[in-house]
Amino acid sequence: MVNLQKTTGMQGMPIRQTRSVFRLFLSALLLALAIFVRAGEASPPPVPLANTYQQGVALENYWISEKLDGVRAYWNGQSFLSRNGKVYQTPDWFTADFPSVPLDGELWMGRQRFAQLSGAVRKRVPVDSEWQEIRFHVFDLPGPGPFYERYEQLKTLVAKVGSRHLRLLQQKPASTHAELMAELDRVVAAGGEGLMLKRRESYYRAGRSDDLLKVKTFEDAEAVVVKHIRGKGRLQGMMGALEVELPSGRRFRIGTGFSDELRARPPVPGTRITFNYYGLTATGLPRFASFLRERNDDPEPRGPEP
Repeated sequence: MVNLQKTTGMQGMPIRQTRSVFRLFLSALLLALAIFVRAGEASPPPVPLANTYQQGVALENYWISEKLDGVRAYWNGQSFLSRNGKVYQTPDWFTADFPSVPLDGELWMGRQRFAQLSGAVRKRVPVDSEWQEIRFHVFDLPGPGPFYERYEQLKTLVAKVGSRHLRLLQQKPASTHAELMAELDRVVAAGGEGLMLKRRESYYRAGRSDDLLKVKTFEDAEAVVVKHIRGKGRLQGMMGALEVELPSGRRFRIGTGFSDELRARPPVPGTRITFNYYGLTATGLPRFASFLRERNDDPEPRGPEP
């Protein structure tokens, strides 16, 4: 006689069928969990990144614009993505009139307001009063064709949309190095960060290249905080310097550019920061490095729903 207890499972189903149902249930559960864990994330957008301008570049091939001290954002037609693919949570009214095509640009509040802007755009729950002060300044239209053609399409698109939250970043032909430096001085004196150069014939390609160049009075770079170095003398009981690590893996210390408030509550290890510097030492490390800001552009991680 066949032992039914060994050949049947849930509610009399055969063991093999029971196992198949269980596997399907487990797969669905894991898929749902993965969707929940990755809520608010997408693939990193394939955006162009800038190199640093050096005298001698053929400026007649470039267009010039102000370098906005904002948060890089990629509008994918439905939401804003950070460079790492995290979704910025925006009020519905902010993007209600936005087009359904990709746009590359910068979320910006104005000159010298980066900290305030970063705090606003990274919140899981956007605050209307903060977003009222933010504009999306678009500088490129991802797609085929050279930049000068994409920019003309972009001008038409922004004008047609007519949203007060969507602005076109003005770009104009560059000329000589001397005039470029004069424009840089004017922008910096007015509280700006610097200039950008975009090759007019360039195609929209991901990654760092000379198609996009940043022009600043100093060089800047990013590093990750490794540990705090205790302060001495007047800085007793506070952070005296940060030990940081470059993408190359090399480490060095940054001891200037901090307010006393920041020294009392310094960026925790693992934080990504931006620092400025003036050339490299004989050993290849940044010379006269000074802290500029924390550079965590990603939104706050999503927690469990209340």
